[in-house]
Amino acid sequence: MLVKDKVLIITGVGPGMGRKLALIGAAEGAKVALAARSKDFVEQVTAEVRAAGGDAIGVPTDVDDAAQCQALADATLSAWGRIDGLINSAYMHGPFASFEDSSIEAWQSVMSVTCFGALRMVKAVLPAMKTQGGGAIVNVSSMSSVQPYAGGAGYATAKAALEGATRQLAKELGAHNIRVNATRMGRMEGVPWHGARAYMAQSSGQTEDEIDAPFHKMIALGRLPPDDECAKSVLFFVSDYSRVISGTSIDINGGEYMAG
Repeated sequence: MLVKDKVLIITGVGPGMGRKLALIGAAEGAKVALAARSKDFVEQVTAEVRAAGGDAIGVPTDVDDAAQCQALADATLSAWGRIDGLINSAYMHGPFASFEDSSIEAWQSVMSVTCFGALRMVKAVLPAMKTQGGGAIVNVSSMSSVQPYAGGAGYATAKAALEGATRQLAKELGAHNIRVNATRMGRMEGVPWHGARAYMAQSSGQTEDEIDAPFHKMIALGRLPPDDECAKSVLFFVSDYSRVISGTSIDINGGEYMAG
């Protein structure tokens, strides 16, 4: 099992990759503490994990609030006594608008959740990881940090900042045997994309296959990576197979974007 007996905190558990991280992480042997702003959804996914034989707790958490981040870490320690891995998957996209058409305050809100929310979580888990002699932190980033798209200015900037913070944390925390990496996600086949694709098809008069076709052509593997396969790639970075990897941002996008 990839993460057998690991205790993992996963923030931003939503209907896409976040849910898959929870289900696959537990299936691969981890105890998982699940967090998102939606109490109902966190409880639903927690129940799914338990029904499949996994060990999980659900803690509604807004990472924009340091006290809630600390409460999540405390609940995890109360349940299992340690924190081996933290996967920062929570984010806010913000309005689809250019820099010129958006407010600085809107960018600040996106930054506060997407980048500083991850840093609040690192602050919360750091004492436990130092005491136990190490751990692994994964910051879930986005291809938009290196390949921006129209309307995603604040989000792309926040993800780029998160990658910079990843390198800084890796440098500072390595002495405590804490490794920090970022996974740069591209488009994924899963529930969020299904909704977006259906909307684009309806508004354009195209079929869903016609919507997919140009995206498939941009990807070296010829298909959108499924969100469960992407989740496995993220989980690799909290496993013992990545014990000498720290300070990197890795592309997980089927070869749509290839860093030079």
